Amino acid sequence: MAAGPSALSVHALRLQPGQEILGSLISFVEERKMRAPFVITCVGSVTKATLRLANATADNTNEVVHLQERFEIVSLVGTLNREAHLHICLADKEGKTIGGHVMGGLEVFTTAEVVIR
Repeated sequence: MAAGPSALSVHALRLQPGQEILGSLISFVEERKMRAPFVITCVGSVTKATLRLANATADNTNEVVHLQERFEIVSLVGTLNREAHLHICLADKEGKTIGGHVMGGLEVFTTAEVVIR
């Protein structure tokens, strides 16, 4: 397998404790007028998260949960256009995971290291 040069330009960001991830990423891409930005990877931890879960029913089409405890970010992927579409998977202190559509409120605990294009 051979690999050649790539025109892919990436940005690595390190967010600090207390920063809100979604808002920080949206501000970053808007300030730089990035076209079709997306999250490549993210590691870090949060103390808060607001997620829409996938368990929709006829009576409850958009269950939203507000989490307030320490979680490790297992995965964060999606697009960062004006209508950002991000999905996250979080692990608690016992390794149990929860994931869903990011509605906001992702508050950094120790750090969040995000790579975007």
